[in-house]
Amino acid sequence: MPRIFPVNPSAPPVATSTLAAVLSPRQRTFILLALSLGGFAIGTSEFASMGLMLDISRGLSITEAQVGHLISAYAIGVVVGAPVLAFAGAGISRRSLLLGLMGFYAIGNLASALAPNYHTMLLARFVAGLPHGAYFGVAMLVAASISPPAQRGAAVSKVLLGLSIAILVGNPLTTWLGQQFTWRTAFALVSLLALATVVMVSRHLAPDPNEVRTSPMRELRAFNTTQVWLALAIGSIGFAGMFCVFTYLAPTLVNVTGIDERWMPAAVGLFGVGAIIGNMLGGWLVDRLQFRAAGVLLAWSVVVLLLFPLAAHSPWAMVPAIIAVGTMGALAVALQTRLMDAAGEAQTLAAASNHAAFNTANALGPWLGGMAIGGGFGYASTGYVGAATAAAGLLLWGVSVLIERRRGAGSLAVGASNG
Repeated sequence: MPRIFPVNPSAPPVATSTLAAVLSPRQRTFILLALSLGGFAIGTSEFASMGLMLDISRGLSITEAQVGHLISAYAIGVVVGAPVLAFAGAGISRRSLLLGLMGFYAIGNLASALAPNYHTMLLARFVAGLPHGAYFGVAMLVAASISPPAQRGAAVSKVLLGLSIAILVGNPLTTWLGQQFTWRTAFALVSLLALATVVMVSRHLAPDPNEVRTSPMRELRAFNTTQVWLALAIGSIGFAGMFCVFTYLAPTLVNVTGIDERWMPAAVGLFGVGAIIGNMLGGWLVDRLQFRAAGVLLAWSVVVLLLFPLAAHSPWAMVPAIIAVGTMGALAVALQTRLMDAAGEAQTLAAASNHAAFNTANALGPWLGGMAIGGGFGYASTGYVGAATAAAGLLLWGVSVLIERRRGAGSLAVGASNG
């Protein structure tokens, strides 16, 4: 049987595989590297449309707003696919599920690379998004299960590090390739990366004979708790600000800051620097502050997004501003570990749903930003819109903490009366 390690006194126990005890550091590193490669492929694909917004617009003869719809279609695919595929795969081994999901991802991105027009591209992006959340959810559970209990936050952050490196390296590269050749190159490259992930996971992640299997209905029952839904709501709303700003970064830099379009790969790279800083900081904060880390990161997001419209008028001010927006990705680590603590037996479903929540934010942010821009408030107004969503996420975090404290106080009172 797997051992049970409580993460903190107020959190429910989380099962940790015996693999954590038998794997060598070298074996653990190769597994995390394989999982991170999948994150790199997903991050490259997810953000490629943002860096290549102008190129896709010209290539498919559509408006920038319609490219925004392609981004939202991918995000909706994640929202739909994450809980559905996690629910359907609840009884399947995590290794087999990872291989199937990443193979599916390769097919979806190949279809995106070959899409001849707007409507087929819209469908292809939706299909490509379906395995995104379930892959990340299962990958993070595997990362946590093969790591010592005190290093769960760091392990989860290493899986997300692939996504951050994609923003730093993959997206500037695909933006440059798209400008030099065609935007289709980006999605073809992602398809190859996804296949490479299948090979690496198959080679380095052995089947776990002690893995706890569950049933879809058991996961569904355990999933339906207040704290799980609050964590998902925080991700859906509080994270929308980052996507609101990043989606319209290219037109903001061109039309407000006055930067030539050829500098977009460098701008995306700056965002990637911030994402890596945030990823490392997120793992460090979670291992020390647990759920309080989410509150700190949401407050930081409000400040960063309020300052973004002021920085948008200066090329030099935009350098630290873009990096700071990238650091907001640290929230993903905090909420992922929160769900591991709160979900009980619904580990796979909750972990996958976290990415559905973030891609709800990915759909919500561009939509709200597009409304502000369409209403005549200008491209830089995305910062103020994003700050409002981050503040709403911070309010939900406060509600979650308050409920947890009241329940803790109630449990202590009951224990005292029984004693």
